[in-house]
Amino acid sequence: MRLADKVAIVTGGGSGIGRAAALLFAREGASVLVADIEGDAAGRTAAAIEAAGGRASSFRLDVSKAAEAEALTAACVERYGRLDVLINNAGIGPISPLDDLRVDEWDAMVDVNVKGVLHGIAAALPVFRAQGSGHFVNTASTAAHTIRPAMAVYSATKMAVRAISEGLRQEAGPNLRVTVITPGMTDTGFADDISNPEVRAQIAASKTDFGMPPAAIAHAMAYAIAQPPEVDVGEVIVRPTAQS
Repeated sequence: MRLADKVAIVTGGGSGIGRAAALLFAREGASVLVADIEGDAAGRTAAAIEAAGGRASSFRLDVSKAAEAEALTAACVERYGRLDVLINNAGIGPISPLDDLRVDEWDAMVDVNVKGVLHGIAAALPVFRAQGSGHFVNTASTAAHTIRPAMAVYSATKMAVRAISEGLRQEAGPNLRVTVITPGMTDTGFADDISNPEVRAQIAASKTDFGMPPAAIAHAMAYAIAQPPEVDVGEVIVRPTAQS
């Protein structure tokens, strides 16, 4: 029970990597507040945890709204008495060539992938400071390391997650921890957001051919969280062996 007595919030916990993380954390002994913009999906994850004997609750959250992030952390502290880990995992990826001029989708990626992480930090940081402990785990992407056609804006948002996380780590002091989890191709609903049919087909094919199960990323998160309090795992990159 590596995470016994921990209290964790998982954003984007209704599906994919977030759901896998919430389920694993609960099996490892944590109490989990599952947050997702799809409230019913968050509720299903929490129900699955409780059915297996774990401790969980759910919260409908739009990470692009700072007030909702603040309400989430307040609800967590009220219900469980503390917050040990914030998994800033919610993200979207409606990737497309810049020539498509899908400006609304660019804005949405900035709002969710960048502002969503900042809103989570703003909501949890005062709680962590007051407790004298806490761990931020922010989900980036291998797209933050390698830029490919159609992924310019998405890559930029995930580079921002890495930059924000490193700045936070340097400011965190000796009692807080910051980890970036960097997944490669993972078998999630990532392609569902893509409007460009050619790009959507390419991503779907890659996901089918060599995508990792979301649980692989969840285990990387749990590894970082389970380290001794004085050990801060800065970044974990997890790729399928077949990914270039």
